[in-house]
Amino acid sequence: MTLLNTRFFLFFSLLICTAFGSAAQTKPNPENLIYVDKAGVIRYSKTKQEAAFYGVNYCLPFAYGYRAVKSLNIKPETAIDQDVYHIARMGADAFRVHVWDTEISDSLGNLLNNEHLRLFDYLVAQLKKRQIKIIITPIAYWGNGYPERDEHTPGFSRVYGKGQANQNENAIKAQEEYVRQFFRHVNPYTKSTYGNDQDVIAVELNNEPTHAGPKPKVTEYINRINAAVRSTGWDKPIFYNISQNPWYADAVAKSDVNGFSFQWYPLGLVAGHTIQGNSLLHVDKYHIPFDTIPAFKNKARIVYEFDAGDVYAPYMYPAMARSFRGAGFQWATQFAYDPMATAYANTEYQTHYLNLAYTPSKAISMLIAGRVFRETPRFKTYGAYPQDSLFGPFRLSYSQSLSEMNSDRAFFYANTTQTKPVNAASLTQIAGVGSSPVVHYEGTGAYFLDKVGAGVWRLEVMPDAILIRDPFERPSLKKEVTTIRYAAWPMRVSLPDLGTSFAIVAQNEGNSFAASAINGGFQIRPGTYLLKTAGAKTPASMPNAVIGLNEFYAPAAPDKTEPILVHTAYGEVSANQPLTLSATIVGLDSADKAVVEFRNGRLRTVPLQRVAGYRYEANVPGDWLTSGLLNYRIVIQKGIDYRTYPGAHPGDPTAWDYLPNDTYQTIVTAENSRLNLFDASTDRVKLIVNNSDYRNNTVELAPDENPSHLLLKASFGKASTDPKMGLQYYFGDKIQGRKTELTGFTKLVVRGKSGQPQPVTVKVSLISNDGTAYSTVVNLPQQMSEIEVPLSQLTNDAMPLLPRPYPDFQPLTFQPANAGTFSVTTLEKVDMQLGQSGVPEKATSVWLDYIGLTR
Repeated sequence: MTLLNTRFFLFFSLLICTAFGSAAQTKPNPENLIYVDKAGVIRYSKTKQEAAFYGVNYCLPFAYGYRAVKSLNIKPETAIDQDVYHIARMGADAFRVHVWDTEISDSLGNLLNNEHLRLFDYLVAQLKKRQIKIIITPIAYWGNGYPERDEHTPGFSRVYGKGQANQNENAIKAQEEYVRQFFRHVNPYTKSTYGNDQDVIAVELNNEPTHAGPKPKVTEYINRINAAVRSTGWDKPIFYNISQNPWYADAVAKSDVNGFSFQWYPLGLVAGHTIQGNSLLHVDKYHIPFDTIPAFKNKARIVYEFDAGDVYAPYMYPAMARSFRGAGFQWATQFAYDPMATAYANTEYQTHYLNLAYTPSKAISMLIAGRVFRETPRFKTYGAYPQDSLFGPFRLSYSQSLSEMNSDRAFFYANTTQTKPVNAASLTQIAGVGSSPVVHYEGTGAYFLDKVGAGVWRLEVMPDAILIRDPFERPSLKKEVTTIRYAAWPMRVSLPDLGTSFAIVAQNEGNSFAASAINGGFQIRPGTYLLKTAGAKTPASMPNAVIGLNEFYAPAAPDKTEPILVHTAYGEVSANQPLTLSATIVGLDSADKAVVEFRNGRLRTVPLQRVAGYRYEANVPGDWLTSGLLNYRIVIQKGIDYRTYPGAHPGDPTAWDYLPNDTYQTIVTAENSRLNLFDASTDRVKLIVNNSDYRNNTVELAPDENPSHLLLKASFGKASTDPKMGLQYYFGDKIQGRKTELTGFTKLVVRGKSGQPQPVTVKVSLISNDGTAYSTVVNLPQQMSEIEVPLSQLTNDAMPLLPRPYPDFQPLTFQPANAGTFSVTTLEKVDMQLGQSGVPEKATSVWLDYIGLTR
C-alpha cells in the first residue's frame, strides 16, 4: 500500500468512525428539550444536565378505549380532560402510546385525518398543559379489537400483519409514506407538527416488532424507517425496540437509531386472577444482556412499557423504578393507565389496573415511583432484597403492603403508616391513603395536601374506592370490580404550619362545604379545599401551573343504595380456637344491622361490628368450633329490608316461605389433622405453571380411582432438551385459619405417583415470605404413595420466579441477600419442579394429589 493510499485509508476510516459515532447521538438544539450525547446519555439541551422522565401509556383516542367511552355516552374529550388531570396529579411527567396506525392510515400508508387522529392531537395538547413530555410510537401493528374482535380497519397493518410488516416491500413502503405524512401533520390544537413541538421529545419507530430472516435486512428495515422520519426534518432522538427479539439484538444495535427501548412484565401477563405473595422478589434487578455488543454501547435506554401484571399491591412501581435506574434507564412509562370512565370494570386491559380514583394505593405508589426514578442516580444499586427495601428517602414493605417517601419536603405513603416525617415543619407536599402521624383519615380514597402559601394548604380528597371483586378476572362493563362511595369521614391534620385551629373552605365547583378545625380535626367529604389559618392570604393559583387551585375530577356518586358484602370463608380452621370472621360491607348506616348466623345443630348469631372504614368483624367463640363442617350465612338488615349472603338474596330469612339455602362452608379440623398446602382437587385454578414446551407438555386434571377425586397430571410428551416444568402455588391465605397450629408441624408430605414403571423425580420447595426457598427431592414410585420428609432436612435453595418474567432474559430464580432461619410461620408458597433427573428418553408423566404438612 502506498503512502497516499495509506493516508486515504486512514482518512476514510476516520470519516466512517465519525459518522458511526454521530449516529448514536443528536446535536444539542435549544429548540429541542433533550438530546443524546456521545456517551448515550439523555440530557437537557439548555443545561446539559441528565434527564429522567416517568409516567404512563394511555390509549383512549384509539381502539377499545375510544369505543368504550362512546358506548357509555361519555364525550371522549371530557374523559381525556379528567384522566390527564389525574395522571398529572400522580406526578407523571411522561406519556407514551403506540398509535393505532391501522385506524388512521390506509393500505398505502396515507394518513387519514379522522376522529382518532383528532382526539390524539387533543390529548397531546392536554398533556402539554400539564407539562407532561411525550414519546410517540407511530406504528403499532395491532388490530383495534382487544378485548373485542378486530374491526375492518383501513390501515396497512391490517393488510400485511405484524409478521410481514418489516419484510414485505410494499408494507415497508407504506410505513415510510405513513411516517413521512404523520410527522408532517400539523396538530390543529397546538398549531405545530410533532417535530416542532418541544413537549414531543422523541420517537420510538414501532411497537414490539417481530423480525425474521437475515440480520442485515433487519438493520436495513430500521434504517429505512429511521430515514423516513428524519426526512421530515425530525432532529430529535429516535429509539427502537431491542428486547422484543433478543436474538436480533446485534442487528438492531447496528442501526442508525439513537437508543433502544425495553419492556418489563416481571410476573407475565393475564393470570386471570390476582397474583399473591411477595412480588418484590421478582423486581430486585433488571438484567440487560446486550452489554457485550459493541454497537449497543453509548446508546440511550428507555422503557416503553412495564407493569406488574395482575398484582394489586402498592409497592411494585417504586421497586421497579429503583431497578430501572440501576440498569441505566432515563424514561419509563407504565402500560396502561385506565380511563376513569371504565376503571370501575377494568375492561381495557384486564391484566393492568391503575387509576387514581379506583386504585388509590397503586396511584400513590406511582407518585412515589416517579420520585424514585427522577431522584435515584443512574446505575445506582442498593444490594439485593431485603436490603434494597430501604433506599434514600424511600421504603418498601411487603408485610405492611406499603411504599413510602419521607424527605424534608415530601411525605407520601400508599397505605397506613406509623412512620414519622423527618421534618414536619418543612413539608410542602403530603399524599397518602389511610392514616399517618401527619394525617388521620378513615376513608379509603387518596388525598393530597399541597402547601400554597404561609398558613395555607390545598387539600384534595378523592371518594372512597372499595374493591369488591378480583379485578384481574375476566372483565365486562356489566361487572363492577371497584365501587365508589361518597361519605363524610373524620380527618385530623397535624402540621406546625396550620396548628390546631384553621378554616376549611371548599374550592371545587358545586361544593359549598365550610368548617373550622377543632384540635386539628374536622369532617370532610370528597372535593378540593383550602385549609387556612386566621389572617393567611389566599393565593390566586398553585405554585406551579400543573394543578389548578379549584380543580377536582372524580366518578359520580352511584345511584344505587343496596348494600354490598364481600366475604371469603376460611377453607379450614382449627377446632376449639377463637375465630375472627371479617367482611367488607358497603352501604350500612349506624341504624342497620349485620349478623353471622350459624346453623350447626341450633341457630346462633354473632354481630358483625365495624372496626374501620368498610371493614367489619365478628368474633366466634372457640367452643362453638368442633371438628366437622361449619355452615353459616350473613344477614344484613336495613329497616324492614333484608339481604342474605352468600347470594345477596332479598327477603326476611326467618319467614316460613324463605327459600334460599346458600351457606358459607368451612372445615373445622380435628386435632393432629394434616395441613394441605396444595390440593389438586381444589387448588388448580390459581396454580401457576411454567411450561417451557407447551406444545408437547401438558398439565391437566384427571380422575383418581375415585371418579369424584381429581389429581394433577403433568406430562412431558416427548424427549426434550429442556424438560423441566415448574408449578407454584400461594397458600398464605389458605392456612390463616390454622395459624395457631403451624409451629407443631414437623414433616413435609407429598402424595403422588409416577406415570410409568420407573420413579419420577420431583423437587419440592417451601418458600418463605422473604424469598428463601427450602427444598428437597422426592422420588415418586409407580404406585400412589405418600412420601414424608422431615422439615429439618430441607436445604436452602434458589426460589424459581413464577410466573415466568418477560422479557425472557430476565432472571428466572432469586435468592435473598441473607437467607432467613426456617420457620413454618413465614411460609407462603410451595414450588414443584418436574423433570429434575435430566432429559427423559421418552414420554414421562407425574400424578400429584397433594402436598402438605404433618406432625
